[in-house]
Parts: sequence; structure tokens; C-alpha cells
Amino acid sequence: MTITTDAGLARRTTDGRPIRVAVLGPGFMGKALVLQIMGTTPGMVVTAVHCRDVDKARTALAWAGVDDVDVVDSATAVDRSARAGRVALTQDVTAVMAADEVDVVVDVTGAVEFGAVAALSAFEHGKHLVLMNAELDATLGWELACRAASAGVVYTGCDGDQPGVQMNLYRYVRRIGLEPLVCGNIKGLQDRFRNPTTQQGFAARWGQDPRMVSSFADGTKVNVEQALVANATGMSVHRRGLLGRDHDGHVDELTQRYDVDELRALGGAVDYVVGAKPGPGVYVLAAMDDPRQQHYLELYKLGTGPLYSFYTPYHLCHFEVPDTIARTVLLGETTLHPAGPPTVDVVTVAKADLPAGTVLDGLGGYHYFGECERADVTSRDALLPVGLAEGCTLVRPVIRDQAVTYADVTVPGGRLSDELRRAQSGRGGSLAVLGS
Repeated sequence: MTITTDAGLARRTTDGRPIRVAVLGPGFMGKALVLQIMGTTPGMVVTAVHCRDVDKARTALAWAGVDDVDVVDSATAVDRSARAGRVALTQDVTAVMAADEVDVVVDVTGAVEFGAVAALSAFEHGKHLVLMNAELDATLGWELACRAASAGVVYTGCDGDQPGVQMNLYRYVRRIGLEPLVCGNIKGLQDRFRNPTTQQGFAARWGQDPRMVSSFADGTKVNVEQALVANATGMSVHRRGLLGRDHDGHVDELTQRYDVDELRALGGAVDYVVGAKPGPGVYVLAAMDDPRQQHYLELYKLGTGPLYSFYTPYHLCHFEVPDTIARTVLLGETTLHPAGPPTVDVVTVAKADLPAGTVLDGLGGYHYFGECERADVTSRDALLPVGLAEGCTLVRPVIRDQAVTYADVTVPGGRLSDELRRAQSGRGGSLAVLGS
């Protein structure tokens, strides 16, 4: 795959036709992606950046080595700036989507409502969409994937982030003839009750948003990421919140901690472990029943089965996202996308005792964390998806560790994300996407 995209990017460089990328959100990851594309990736260029705060965005782009910036407010101005070899900076997302000088859009915001609006605008204007917004995909991925397919554009998660790394490993394992039964994530910390205050020091050390760091520490992010993998593979979960066991040994030892028959009954399962080596990578555990192939796997030092361990010892986030951009534009392929109606959702669980009248804060805040749950249970019990919790008002008290239901809240009016969620709930069928 890399050889194919490398050749395509080389041709784009020679022909003077680089892939033209728009980035939504020049924050911690967004500015790093701009740096990677503009400083390292041949045959690719950033032509537009969408932001909320122009001054902060200018500073971020300057950090990434981009000083030739025009602040614009129309698609025409985006095109004019790009043709002059400059980067257009705009607060108008429609200006990005309608511009001719944009081939593909990368959403790095992590915002569900904005991401939904941006996604539909991208599809309307024939733009491919690459997500570094796992929260959007976990909440509305199936509906958006179907709409993208109808529009003839690619909708995909990205290389580099754990879900994309898991999917690449999953495809590899399946391609060599094994049956993937566990897709897992390796974490260094898990404490459901972390919040922006407890994570302030770590966030300051790395120049990150304390809420984003809190969403990592409280387990919301890993549950969101594993839901993406479940929905891309058709896998399920053992229980709400995943097994999530501590394991201070090597990831290879996990082959002894799962029951193969149980995994097969689930259709495979997503999971995570805390503390395993080598971290912070990902793993796939797969079965091989053929004794002839088992003989060779033992020879190749993978053990005696019935499960065999495969892992990637790192994930490099923004470094690898250009691989997905290239696959998307050059080959029409996805890295990660829903394979059908969701098998797993991420639901809202109270982080503290919350009184009636509480207006729920955002992901990684003080009010709740997210946990994986089977989609049929989410539907049956009318559980509130974590991606739709922000801004909802509690109509009755909810105690700590209680899952929040739609009956517990009033939902803000007029949100596109709620409309799309309703549409997704009524949508059946399956989706065939090139490169799945």
C-alpha cells in the first residue's frame, strides 16, 4: 500500500498537482498535521484551515512553519489564496467545502455537532472526509458513511490513531489466514473519575487541553476508539465498559486470558488492557484451527495457540494521517469506516452524583465518562450516547456510575446531530466501500 501511494504522490509532485488538503481545527493535533504535510509529505499541500479563533490559528500555523496566510471569508477567496501558494484561514466552514482548491477535508476538532454540520457540507460539495474526530464517528458514523457513499465520496477514519492502527493489523491478520477474535488497545492509565483539574499538570506539560487529557484518563477516549473498531469489524463487547483488565506483562500473554468459544459466540470482541508492554500500542488476537498452520506458527515463535498474538508497539497519530489522505484521494480507499449498522455504542455514565437541573458539560469534563455498550442494549434502554450528552439538562437526579437515559434529560433543540442520530437508528442495510 505504501509503495502504491508513494508512487502516486511522486507523480503528483512531478506533475505539479499536489493533493489539496483542508484542516478543520488547528489545535494540538491539527497544527501537528499541518507541520507533517507541509514539512514532510511530498505531493500534498494544505490549502485551507478552518478555525474559531483567527489569532490562535495564526500562532498555530506559524508554529508549523506556515507564515504565508490569508484570512478569508469565501470559497472564491480560498481558491485565490491557494493559487497564490498561500494558506487560506477562515471561520466559514462552507468557504472551505465549496472551494475548488480543496480535494479532501480532515476534521481534527473532536466536536460532534460541528463535525456533523461539516460532514454534510463536505458531502454536498463533493469533498472526501478524513476523521481525526473519533467522537463524531462513534456517534453518527453509520449514517455519515451511508451519506458519503451516496455522494460518491470517501468517509474514513485515519491511520496513526489507535483505531486505524488496529484496523490495519486486523486486515493483515485476516489476510494471512487467521481469524481475528480480539482487537485491543494498550493504555497506561485508567481512572474513570479523573477530570480537568486532576489532569491540569499533565496537560500543561504537553501543551494540551485539560479536557482532552481528562477524556483519555477517564476512559472515554478508549471506549470511543474501541467502538469504532467494533463497528468496522462487526465485533461486540463482553460487557459495558469492556473488560479493561490490568496487565503488567507482555501483550503476548493475553492469549491465555480469553476464551475462544466465548469470543466466537460474540463474533469477536474489542477490549483494552492497562499497563501491558509494549505500550502504548495495539493488539489483535487471532485463532488458527488448521494443525498444519499451527505447526508453522509455533516454529515462527508465536506459541501453540489456540490464540496467537499480533501487535503494533506504537501509534504515531499525525505522522501517519497523510497515508490515509493519500489512500483516500489516490485509491478511493478507507482506513476505517462502519461496516454496517452499529454493533457498539458509547453511552453516558455519571462521574459524580448529579442533581436535577445540571446542564451536562463536555467530554472529559466533570459530569460523565463514556463506556462501550452493545447497540441493541443502548436502543432497548434508551441510553444517551456520550457524543450527544453535552448541553443536555437533567430532569431528575442521577447518581455516580449510573448510565444516563433519554428519560433523564431534556435535549437542546435544533441540533443536527440529534436529527442524524434518529436517521441512523432507522437505517438498515449494509455498505460496500472500496478498500474495506
